[in-house]
Amino acid sequence: MGQFTDVVLGFPTVLFTGGLVAVVAFWAIVLVGGAEAHGPWHHGATGGHGGTGGDSGHGALGGRHDRLSADTAGTAGSHAGGAGALAAAGLGGVPVTVVLSLLVALSWFLTLAGSAALHGANTPSGPVRALLYAVVAAAALVGAWFATWLLVRPLRRLFPDVTPPSREDFVGQVCVIRTGTVTGGFGQAEVTAPDGSTAVVQVRQTGEYAFRSGSTALLYAYAPDGEFFWVAPFDTVTAFDTFTT
Repeated sequence: MGQFTDVVLGFPTVLFTGGLVAVVAFWAIVLVGGAEAHGPWHHGATGGHGGTGGDSGHGALGGRHDRLSADTAGTAGSHAGGAGALAAAGLGGVPVTVVLSLLVALSWFLTLAGSAALHGANTPSGPVRALLYAVVAAAALVGAWFATWLLVRPLRRLFPDVTPPSREDFVGQVCVIRTGTVTGGFGQAEVTAPDGSTAVVQVRQTGEYAFRSGSTALLYAYAPDGEFFWVAPFDTVTAFDTFTT
């Protein structure tokens, strides 16, 4: 037991021991529901009220859509950098948390095995021993990358690509006007997403229609520069009769 402890806490295994503890702690938190296995960036911000350009979101989807322009630029940007580096190394297609966990765990195990072998071989102390341990650490990193590359390939089937939510997902949806009027520069409406959550979005019109609070309208286009939707009147009863006839 003493020899095992010496190897674990000695160079070069100790370089990965701290990372392994962090990995174990992270997955323990995931198991009790305190974190998501994909990491905090996967599903975006949820709940609460937030917005850009005056929007206010309600519920999980509302928060995601209304904060998409601001939040996604920051979180997705930093995440894309790490994910892009892993993809360039052939380790893309699965959550970054899974890849890093495999790399750390495998590096620690291979370093432990190599260090234990050198420790048992009674290698000479001094520069030669330090060089051999450095070679073990480098070989462990290469071996961990290769093993992770092999494991990631079948795991990709478990993590299909998920398109991040976008405000343009609301185009074609029917909304309910929540302001007393809608003009070319003012107006808000509430729209319900397929999952049942709602969001309050900015809406504009060409000036041809008279809207009032509670009336229904169709979101027929999205203007990303102004972060608002173009709306036109939509009579659900007339639309239903037209469709059935």
